[in-house]
Amino acid sequence: MPEPRLAALSPRRLLNLPGYAIAGAILAAVALTGPAYAVDHPPAHQGREQVPLTYGQDVSNYQPQHDWNASPAKFGIIKATEGVSFRDGTFARHWRELDKKGIVRGAYHYGHPGNDPVAEADHFLSVVNAQPGKRGDLLVLDLETTDGLSVEQVNNWARTWLSYVEDTTGITPMFYSGWNFADTYGRGLAEYPLWVAHYSKPKGTVTPPADWKYWTIHQYSDTPVDQNVSSLTPDGLRALGRR
Repeated sequence: MPEPRLAALSPRRLLNLPGYAIAGAILAAVALTGPAYAVDHPPAHQGREQVPLTYGQDVSNYQPQHDWNASPAKFGIIKATEGVSFRDGTFARHWRELDKKGIVRGAYHYGHPGNDPVAEADHFLSVVNAQPGKRGDLLVLDLETTDGLSVEQVNNWARTWLSYVEDTTGITPMFYSGWNFADTYGRGLAEYPLWVAHYSKPKGTVTPPADWKYWTIHQYSDTPVDQNVSSLTPDGLRALGRR
């Protein structure tokens, strides 16, 4: 079973998936390409003048009928996979609805460090690539559990997953976690854009954990759905994704 979350973590609901099998096949070809992420230049409101934040939402199969058309979100990120076998049954619908709405969209994978990171990454990419893609699509690793492994082991697992997805697709994936978890297990991963959950901080006021200099998305609430703000404009977010 996953370990209990620390206070600042998002209460994402874990699926109790028994006995993941380790997949060995590597994707022969992936049609995703995109730019690397640079951390040299902070978003305008992180260290310079205040600029408007970009509002977004993220959902999973727990919100199967979420009405994206009525949503004020300027970006939406949805769950695609978990572990080496789970596929979110609402992913395709949400993906299509976000395409119709025309806002920035992304797909996330809920990781389990007890599994082979490459097998999990392949599983994620196979599900995402089964749907039509477009410029600016984002890829995300959601990491909130250790599966009983050490800090070093979890950190190495995350690095392997992230670097494999980047090498395979050309896109630098985003790293999502709660503030406390990221501060403990995310050191050395600052080359990956940070999506951090911290509900006790007003939106847009969170400080980066570990050795990140800047955050890209702050998840500040889970009511009535997970709510987020980005320090980037919609075009800035698209620049992190598929070309």
